[in-house]
Amino acid sequence: MLPDSLGDGRAAALTADCSACTGLCCVLLPYRRDDGFGADKPGQVPCRNLLADDRCGIHADLVEKGWSGCATFECFGAGQHLTAVTYGGRSWREVEDLGEMAAVLSAQRLLHEMLLHLEEVDRRSPDPAAAALAEQLWTLRDAGPLELLTADLDELHETCGELLGAASLRVRGPGRPDHSRADLAGADLREADLHGAGLRGALLIGADLSGVDLGPADLLGADLRGADLRGTLVDDALFLTGPQLAAARR
Repeated sequence: MLPDSLGDGRAAALTADCSACTGLCCVLLPYRRDDGFGADKPGQVPCRNLLADDRCGIHADLVEKGWSGCATFECFGAGQHLTAVTYGGRSWREVEDLGEMAAVLSAQRLLHEMLLHLEEVDRRSPDPAAAALAEQLWTLRDAGPLELLTADLDELHETCGELLGAASLRVRGPGRPDHSRADLAGADLREADLHGAGLRGALLIGADLSGVDLGPADLLGADLRGADLRGTLVDDALFLTGPQLAAARR
């Protein structure tokens, strides 16, 4: 997560500001009851909890009312940027093709998430190639819908992943345990040596990590739903996002 000390406004740009958005995630994206939402909904259909002013009618009680999926969702600032820049201040109510708008939101969210991680690389282990990719992505996020939808995001995402992996090795150092993409769901890891471990893409659903030192473990894409992080040292962990923390027990 980006610190507030970034003076150029990039921290704010990569953090969701629902007050500057028009409820895009509540309209454009589909959701299912099985994924922590209170109902099933197709894409491009307004959520039943969305008010006329595009605010959530149950925001203060999302988890209690069975909408934990909303509480853990993060657009990384894509929603407000889509509203203000990509669509020039128009809300979803004023756009004819909501399918296109949904695809653009997904593209912007991916760009913003990559930028979030690249900014962390810049802070913790600067690399010219990572900085160059970040500047390319900062420029692309200001493009119009057509350019965003025709950009090769798969290639950009692959390149970003390689750069994040290289930065992870530099920060964590040699010889650390590697549990990347391991199935550790429900495991008792309280005695495991995970300081600086590779946990990229690991399945940690319901795992007991209480009191474990996870700094600077690589948690890129790790599934922490229901994981016990009470007393866990995560402040120095790599590529850990708000949604991951929100999905865990703390």
